[in-house]
Amino acid sequence: MTVEQFPIGVLISGRGSNLQAILDATERGEVAARVVAVISNREDAFGLERARCRGIPAVTFPRRDYATRQEQQAAMAAELQRRGVRLVVLAGFDQVVGTALLRSFPNAIINVHPSLLPAFGGGLHAQREALDHGVKVSGCTVHFVSQDVDAGPIILQAAVEVRDDDTEESLSNRILAREHRLLPRAVDLIARNRVRVEGRRVLIAPNQD
Repeated sequence: MTVEQFPIGVLISGRGSNLQAILDATERGEVAARVVAVISNREDAFGLERARCRGIPAVTFPRRDYATRQEQQAAMAAELQRRGVRLVVLAGFDQVVGTALLRSFPNAIINVHPSLLPAFGGGLHAQREALDHGVKVSGCTVHFVSQDVDAGPIILQAAVEVRDDDTEESLSNRILAREHRLLPRAVDLIARNRVRVEGRRVLIAPNQD
């Protein structure tokens, strides 16, 4: 399998702007992978339309259809495996990933979080927390997903200056713009087999091209 065929699955819950960033980057030839499935826990997630417009299978697994979240995520994992996915990308997925997905894709699930982890991890309002704390620099982090929320090994980070007049919305928008560049880059590094994990450290091999 060539790197250009490296199959990834993307999990979303909302508008899918990071999914769009990945799709655009693959079309520009900047990411050596292809999205083979988009999965959501929400039927009204706009990101599903982004996938369908490009002919990518988009499947929903509503929570109400399953007795437990574990069963719901086990069904997601089975769908991803059926489509040959080798890397699962969380792009605005609003559920905590449980053992069903983690066991099905060991060391092969990544997430983007809107802070410089380990700062302001584990919550839904990292940008607000950053402003309330008075930090001068925030940013975003792409990391491997582990059993502990927002605590897996860090792959890439990007810093964003916090301005004196920032609101939660303005800071969030600037961080999101960085996410749109950082997440596709992380996918490309993994697709090209340039990422190695040693303990908590992620080592990135030099580009051989």
